[in-house]
Amino acid sequence: MLNKIIKIVLTAGLLAWSVFQFIEGNIGNGILLVLLAALVVLLIFRHEMLLIAFWFVRKGDMEKAEKYLDMIKQPQHLIRAQEAYYYFMRGLTTSQKGGVFEAEKFFKKALNTGLRMSHDRAMAKLSLAGAAMSRRRKREAQNLITEAKKLDKHGLLDEQIKLMKEQMKRV
Repeated sequence: MLNKIIKIVLTAGLLAWSVFQFIEGNIGNGILLVLLAALVVLLIFRHEMLLIAFWFVRKGDMEKAEKYLDMIKQPQHLIRAQEAYYYFMRGLTTSQKGGVFEAEKFFKKALNTGLRMSHDRAMAKLSLAGAAMSRRRKREAQNLITEAKKLDKHGLLDEQIKLMKEQMKRV
């Protein structure tokens, strides 16, 4: 909460300074300060540690992503969509370390909180299907794989779904 207040005060200060620059005739400085204020407003609604963690997940560096996720002390104070993606990325980093059962609770929490993108929901359901298979719950795994296939409209997870179905035959 304190972080948001600081950002709001910083935005107000930047806007006041930009108005002063416009009055003085320094149009370029005023425009730059307005853009900086807009960036600060954007960061009010987008948690910067979450954005950095997304970048590291995209690069495949899960250790650094987890480090930045650890900096978010109270995820329940994030905006609902950000909270969902916090738990989603926490599940991804945990599953990469081999904690499938611990990652399962993060993926469930992400799905219950509300992931926006259908392919992210599909990936979460596919990960939950893997956890269900490792617990020998074949029917639950099959249902989750079917839901993941429905959500994966662009076919990004087709290969992983085929691999899961092959593994399910062995269970």
